[in-house]
Amino acid sequence: MNERTYRLLEYGEITGRLGRCALSEEAAAGIRAEEPLREAEEVEALKLRVSLILDLMKREAGEPRERLPSVLPILPKLAVEGAVLEIDEVYALGIFAERAERLKSWLLKVPGESGLGETLAALPDCSALVQRVFQLIDREGKLRDLAEFRALKRRIANLRGEREAAVARYSATEESRRMLQSSLPSQRDGRLVLAVKANFRGRIRGIVHEVSATGQTIFVEPEEVVEKNNSILIEERALDAAIRRALREMTSVIAEQREDLAALHRGIVALEILRAKARYSLETGGNFAPAGGGALSGESQGEPPVVLRGARHPLLEAAVPVDLVMGRGVRTVIVTGPNTGGKTAALKTLGLLALMNQNGLALPAAEGSSLPVFDGIYADIGDEQSLSQSLSTFSGHMVNIAAIAAAATANSLVLLDELGSGTDPEEGSAIAMAILDYLIEKKVCLVVTTHHGILKNYGYTREGVENASMEFDGRTLSPTFRILMGIPGESRALDIAGRNGLPPAIVEKARSYVAEERADVSALIRGLRDKHRELDCGQEFVRSEELRLREQRRKADLRELRLRQKEAELKERGLGQVGSFLSESRRTLENLVRELREGEISREKTLKVKEFLAGMEEAAGIFEAQLEEEKAETTELQDRITPPRTAETPAEGLRLEPGAEVLARGRRGRILRQDRKNGARWIVEIGSLKLSMDAEELVPVPAGPARPLIASLDLAASSGARPELSLRGMRLEEALDALRHQIDAAVLAGLREFAVVHGKGEGILQKGVHEYLRSENAVADYYFSRPELGGFGRTEVILK
Repeated sequence: MNERTYRLLEYGEITGRLGRCALSEEAAAGIRAEEPLREAEEVEALKLRVSLILDLMKREAGEPRERLPSVLPILPKLAVEGAVLEIDEVYALGIFAERAERLKSWLLKVPGESGLGETLAALPDCSALVQRVFQLIDREGKLRDLAEFRALKRRIANLRGEREAAVARYSATEESRRMLQSSLPSQRDGRLVLAVKANFRGRIRGIVHEVSATGQTIFVEPEEVVEKNNSILIEERALDAAIRRALREMTSVIAEQREDLAALHRGIVALEILRAKARYSLETGGNFAPAGGGALSGESQGEPPVVLRGARHPLLEAAVPVDLVMGRGVRTVIVTGPNTGGKTAALKTLGLLALMNQNGLALPAAEGSSLPVFDGIYADIGDEQSLSQSLSTFSGHMVNIAAIAAAATANSLVLLDELGSGTDPEEGSAIAMAILDYLIEKKVCLVVTTHHGILKNYGYTREGVENASMEFDGRTLSPTFRILMGIPGESRALDIAGRNGLPPAIVEKARSYVAEERADVSALIRGLRDKHRELDCGQEFVRSEELRLREQRRKADLRELRLRQKEAELKERGLGQVGSFLSESRRTLENLVRELREGEISREKTLKVKEFLAGMEEAAGIFEAQLEEEKAETTELQDRITPPRTAETPAEGLRLEPGAEVLARGRRGRILRQDRKNGARWIVEIGSLKLSMDAEELVPVPAGPARPLIASLDLAASSGARPELSLRGMRLEEALDALRHQIDAAVLAGLREFAVVHGKGEGILQKGVHEYLRSENAVADYYFSRPELGGFGRTEVILK
């Protein structure tokens, strides 16, 4: 940061307005001399204090709005031994201390988290000094009528009355009035005299003080008035001495608290600066911008470094709000667009708001704006031509940019207006790109405006660089002053020249020269703008679909979790029943065997064995029925998770047999064996479940790892549909026939999504494919693939 940047961004005008909000000339001077902070912690602490004072202004009435007198020149006198302050100086110190105490009391209402409470508590208490001062001086700044002054003033008043009576006697008679030029007395050197005519000079005895320029008038102090004047002078000197003595004593009292007054002055001026910032923020109705992405050098958070929403230039009364948002990972923005479109104003708005933010001010921007703390803000804006220094416009820019390039760091903000202008366009573009390379390599936060078309392409080819443009209304041929991120702008110089009075013949001739010299990129830019809007709509659709699919996945995961819990519960219950059944049966069998061994085999014992075996068989049947019922319940839960698919056909050459891989109700499984009770059914293992299923429900598939949507893909392959259709190298008619066959086969196979690879080339295949998809009733939607999957050379198709 330097004075030149402040001048270019008109920062001095902001500090001037801010100083006028202060109630102290010393605070206003401190504001004008204050530098924006450069440490993030200090900036956030400053903004917190200002914001809390602002909240107090809005919340509490009774803010003291009295001006604080300037006392800084008075304080050094207190350190001089024997010095005596004047009455107005004592009065200024008393008023300052009194109003400082009122300001402290009001600021104590600020919440404690700002740290202001500790600052206020550290300020000395000078209330006792205020009482002493105003015992000598009243609230109007005049000496009080103390007893020691009262007697002297009374004597002086009496003597003046006697003197005026003596002078009045000289104009009491007609004879004495003939000797005077004027009946009213005058003063010479503080003494009362009479204006006597020169020819009567000997008739009135006294001291001659002066003679008029014409010699016709002599100013005489009569002898009887001389004594009165002398007495008055003596009494006035006595009164002055008494006042001087009282002021010396008061100065001594004040000097004893000189350190406290100096500390109070420093603290109150600093608090008044904070209050002025809060007052300015209140009057402008701005919002405080949080740090957002934080330090620019730390990009781990991945947040945009600069976010300005609805930002207005604080010095322009009719400023159009500007939105400037650097995307994640973007540190450089190249702004293009028409002349008078607002590029320079947007650049100055960003720079000035960054300076204001680091000075603790609320910004004229909407909520949601955020700015990091820069260690330096540098700008090259406007024409720096200097005839006295033999600098051309281009040379002036290069001198400034060289200094900026040397000083800027990864935590700096650099603003370059019309980069590469003022010289040959080809060489200027090359220099501009080299400058950008250098600053990007240093990871500077950079915003550039330009008219060079090659820099628009540069913005697409460099990582971390984004194009932006100032919107232009082609119907009215006027700018809207809105920033469009992501697309370059047109200069529209010919349109603007015609609108500003250039003869149509000249404009048309210029258009012909443009057509001869270079290809018109306006159509490309308009196409990019349309694609950008289409992409925004597509991204919004993708986001909504992503949210919908995420919710479906969450519900499916929840159902699967419940299924697994149910399965575990059934297993545990079944194993418990089997274990109890086996334990009981074993004990019964052991008792029977013992009875047989101990005695002879009788009919009664034989009947017991038969009853035991019959009970075993009956219990096994009941247990098997329970298992079948629980399997049915498990199958019902499984069906809720994955509904059965239709139109599944076994792959050619595969058959159902133990160990075969199959698709069962949309999920991949493995055949264990035939169902012993029903030879037409198979026992299939799907995950941790073992289910008995009809052969019609099973689709044999080649052995291999499970894949998402395997049933749809296998069916699609069997019907001729493919998940990705490549049309590269085909003529348009062949490509459309292949696409028509692909859509038919996908519909038959239940394949709802597939991709078409058509390449970029001259765009013939791309345009033809999109026109056919637009007219095809079976197509629900289509859009370009993500950049990593092929971008504009590949189209994703979704069927109804």
